[in-house]
Amino acid sequence: MKITILYGTETGNAEMLAEDIQSEIEADHEVDLSNLEDFAPGDFDPECFYLLVCSTYGDGDLPASAQPFADAMEADKPDLSAIHFAIFGLGDSEYDETFNHGPKKLAELMIAHGAQQVGERVAHDASGSDMAEDLAFPWAEAVIADVSEKLGEAA
Repeated sequence: MKITILYGTETGNAEMLAEDIQSEIEADHEVDLSNLEDFAPGDFDPECFYLLVCSTYGDGDLPASAQPFADAMEADKPDLSAIHFAIFGLGDSEYDETFNHGPKKLAELMIAHGAQQVGERVAHDASGSDMAEDLAFPWAEAVIADVSEKLGEAA
């Protein structure tokens, strides 16, 4: 399956996790990796499944590298109805009122433009005991299997 991992990061944690996910799944899939700041809304390919990895910054905002993408989405208003994606969020529950709001905003932006989310948004908690990859690897496998089944492709 053709998969693109898109990440939005402020401090590099989402980028590192995206790279780890790529390493975990690239033996079985054709996987590209891109920072959201380097990805234009017109770059979406209906033949590709998108894994989004995004952190939260400030008062529940998108991280710096995701903001240009969000601005372009609002300006370009692309039709993403043929696009399937899943999203993994990074946050810290010490910031209870804004915990994982960056990934939530990114998912809502994708859905608002017609993209179809596969699976639930997973939210890693930096204050918790789990390592991000301990949640992200099984999440990636599950959503890839789910989208493969839905689209009738071999996982």
